[in-house]
Amino acid sequence: MIKTKALCQEQIEKSRQVIRHDAFSTSFTPKFIAGADVGFEESGTVTRAAIVVLQYPSLELVEYQIARIDMVLPYIPGLLSFREYPALMAAWQKLSLRPDLVMVDGQGIAHPRRFGVASHFGVLADIPTIGVAKSRLCGEHALVGEIQGSRQPLMDHGEQIGVVLRSKKRCKPLYISLGHKVSIDSAVFWVEQCMRGYKLPEPIRWADGIASNRPFFKQSMQKNL
Repeated sequence: MIKTKALCQEQIEKSRQVIRHDAFSTSFTPKFIAGADVGFEESGTVTRAAIVVLQYPSLELVEYQIARIDMVLPYIPGLLSFREYPALMAAWQKLSLRPDLVMVDGQGIAHPRRFGVASHFGVLADIPTIGVAKSRLCGEHALVGEIQGSRQPLMDHGEQIGVVLRSKKRCKPLYISLGHKVSIDSAVFWVEQCMRGYKLPEPIRWADGIASNRPFFKQSMQKNL
């Protein structure tokens, strides 16, 4: 039997470990930025995590790792990080390069208990992380302008938990939140620095494509590595 209440309490307790400010200097320039995403295979019984490492500022792929593990938890709203982090940690352990910053496809503190997968992974790996989500899990925001770069704060019970960013014209906005060891302002800044004309920043775009096993990214991986 899944102890949902206990897992919720664990999220609340672990959320206190999240560092919500920049754990790096104002002159920080990353050498490597990673993207992380999780998909599912075999009718959801196998969890497939992909972590890509891109060189900055060229954003060229320099390494990627994939980990497949048996599904450890069925889908339960609000507890997705427990379903995803084991595979992410398995892929993380396989990396030969250690990135300076990781963007995770999912929520950071923009979560009812302030502990989405980007925060969960960041705390466990002890690495600065940013949550880049394609949809809203909680919070409210004003209408985001249609111009690229338009943004609105994402608020929940009087607390800013993220920023809603129009990363590309005529595309739905992204929901950006700090994961761990990064401020909200820096999270948005680095996402924008990694945009190359697509809706998703390059680390997430690559991770999403590899985790989903899309043919274009499989061909590109063979060319680049």
